[in-house]
Amino acid sequence: MQQVTILGATGSIGISTLDVLARHPERYRVYALTAHSKVDELAAQCVQFRPARAVVGSAEAAARLSAMLRERDLRCDVSYGEAALCEVAAEADTVMAAIVGAAGLAPTLAAARAGRKILLANKEALVLSGQLFMDLVERHGAVLLPIDSEHNAIFQSLPMSYQRAPAASGVAKVVLTASGGPFLKRAVDTLETVTPDEACKHPNWSMGRKISVDSATMMNKGLEVIEAHWLFGATADQIEVVIHPQSVIHSMVSYVDGSVLAQLGNPDMRTPIAHALAYPERIDSGVAQLDLTSMAALQFEKPDFQRFPCLALAFDALRAGGTAPSLLNAANEVAVEAFLARRIGFRDIDRVVGRVMEENDHGAASSIEAVLAQDALARAAATNIVGSLAR
Repeated sequence: MQQVTILGATGSIGISTLDVLARHPERYRVYALTAHSKVDELAAQCVQFRPARAVVGSAEAAARLSAMLRERDLRCDVSYGEAALCEVAAEADTVMAAIVGAAGLAPTLAAARAGRKILLANKEALVLSGQLFMDLVERHGAVLLPIDSEHNAIFQSLPMSYQRAPAASGVAKVVLTASGGPFLKRAVDTLETVTPDEACKHPNWSMGRKISVDSATMMNKGLEVIEAHWLFGATADQIEVVIHPQSVIHSMVSYVDGSVLAQLGNPDMRTPIAHALAYPERIDSGVAQLDLTSMAALQFEKPDFQRFPCLALAFDALRAGGTAPSLLNAANEVAVEAFLARRIGFRDIDRVVGRVMEENDHGAASSIEAVLAQDALARAAATNIVGSLAR
């Protein structure tokens, strides 16, 4: 019986994780659920899954959640803040790290220090602190399994003996597929007028608004490129991105003998979640079997960096190294928030990120403190730029 903590339980990944767990009550027990401010949703989850602990983002939210659970005569230790997140991440056997953005860094690192099984859906933990995070995982004997459908697909397509050394395993490159988002065929000169609602209408996946915008700009894929570097030991030149609008092939591994291995499946995050939860076994995820005969065609094309400049910026950050990915991620978070608030336009997102990258030096990612300092610097710089662009 695995005790599972879900960091970000009310988000799309958290909800999908709970769906998989509910299918296997004989294998898993929910230890802790966390959410930032969605108290009503978290309370309903606590009633259904009866965790020992629940964590929210503020004292006010904690008081409200406690009152709601008392009304239902439900015993659950309710706390709030980053320290509490780190506690519940360190206490369970398995941790689903699904808090979006830099806010998920500290509890994910806490899980690594505690040597837990980490199901990584928070790509920012690797983008911000790649080498530091991987060192913690190795030093403390943690198990790290990717949840992003692309990285999970690559993991499934690699040999069991693979140990972050592509050449030794005959790996030529890893290939990340991308749907291209909602604007793959839209005229580039019309992207200036894109609205938040349009950007959040992903053609294949059901996701939160921030990650949906990242998919529309392909910054999400850029962050995945950086994540793939740390997960699989691949250089920027060994990572390729291919547009695949059907989202059936989730990613591939190309070998030196010309073989290409791919993982296919219906676009549903419960598949990688179930794979990581049970690894190396397989369990039912609730996802329908893929019907290959129902597909008219599978299409592939190279990404256009004029249409998707954020993807190019991410490759630049990976090649620059150090804290450059921290600048990239922080500036993007500020810009996307401003876009969703209708303060800047869609194409201003890449302009903000590009200017922060150009105008601020990046140093060595020598410590978590250095990474967080660069993150703060980038947020301040991006906020100033947003102010100059605000409508």
